[in-house]
Amino acid sequence: MEELVTLGATVSELKFALDTFYFLISGALVMWMAAGFAMLEAGLVRSKNTTEILTKNVCLYSIACIMYLVVGYNIMYVDNAEGGWLPSFASLIGAQASDADHALESDFFFQVVFVATAMSIVSGAVAERMKLWAFLIFSVVMTGVIYPVEGYWTWGGGFLSEAGFVDFAGSGIVHMAGAAAAISGVLLLGARKGKYGPNGQVNPIPGSNLPMATLGMFILWMGWFGFNGGSQLLVSDAENASAVAKIFVNTNSAAAFGAVSALVVCKMVWGKADLTMILNGALAGLVAITADPLSPSLPLAGVIGMVAGGLVVFSIVMFDRVKIDDPVGAISVHGVAGLFGVMLVPLSNADATVLGQLYGASVIFAWVFGVSFAAWYILKITMGIRVSEEEEYNGMDASDCGIDAYPEFVSLKSAS
Repeated sequence: MEELVTLGATVSELKFALDTFYFLISGALVMWMAAGFAMLEAGLVRSKNTTEILTKNVCLYSIACIMYLVVGYNIMYVDNAEGGWLPSFASLIGAQASDADHALESDFFFQVVFVATAMSIVSGAVAERMKLWAFLIFSVVMTGVIYPVEGYWTWGGGFLSEAGFVDFAGSGIVHMAGAAAAISGVLLLGARKGKYGPNGQVNPIPGSNLPMATLGMFILWMGWFGFNGGSQLLVSDAENASAVAKIFVNTNSAAAFGAVSALVVCKMVWGKADLTMILNGALAGLVAITADPLSPSLPLAGVIGMVAGGLVVFSIVMFDRVKIDDPVGAISVHGVAGLFGVMLVPLSNADATVLGQLYGASVIFAWVFGVSFAAWYILKITMGIRVSEEEEYNGMDASDCGIDAYPEFVSLKSAS
């Protein structure tokens, strides 16, 4: 009898260790997405703004880690009322539950990298004309308060989870929320100089480094296996391990179908294979499947990615036509495809309803957009959020960082 008890305890400890390790590895993959966002955005902005966009990505990740540790995790998860709307603001410091499946620290690490992902979405949308310090101050608000509150309402057991809103890994909670914060800033910020002509024409502003942007997309694609797969939370038994395997395949298929769909749409509409649209098509497929990468069949996951990949092309064009300037297409990829993914969950998940999904998405968007708009507006009337015309013309690297990303290239231009 004693041997059986000892064996049971050993198995329990092994499962605890395996699930903790899986959490940590998944979190590390999601953390690697920070590199993907940095490379993608750096490749899609002009060379004179490369150092500044890289600086933003390094600093926003660091700020997210600090703010979520100090206050964000407390708001989202600690001692909150089930079905409530007001977080408790309790302390993060506490004892590990005796029946926990994994270490508390591994859960924190997995959650904090999601916060940084939401904030990274904002970075690309406001690129090339926003003041660095205004952006960093907003990062404090977004990662410390705005995201954790809506995170409590959903994943933290708040009222949206009680209302039946289903979002497995964050198409709405992370991606659409990041896009909502981004569009509120873009509306107050305005478009880049020269982007739109007086008669409604759209003037393309090409990125400086498409190989870098492509590398960034592949890094994000890889990181998404941790993003979606890790959200299963457990891997130490046959049922959960099989679920993780299906999540990986569905996630990969959605991205692949999204990329090919964008390719076909571009060929049909413009007769060309637009690499930037293909990159965003893959990412749109990833965002859309994130709402529920487990329930759909393998063919349905492909269809979700395929539709999202085509949808994002038309969305990017639409935002340009209404003069909402988004240099990297973040609002379309994460906002439009995120909402699309959330609304498709009832197709394969009996726990979700169309009304429940619409209600949850509306609450998340209204909260994030409203509070973000207020924060951006306060920054605008106090310190300002947009650089001067001269600074925008010379590039953010010169005004904010004092370091050129490609100094030899700049020297050659000056010499000529």
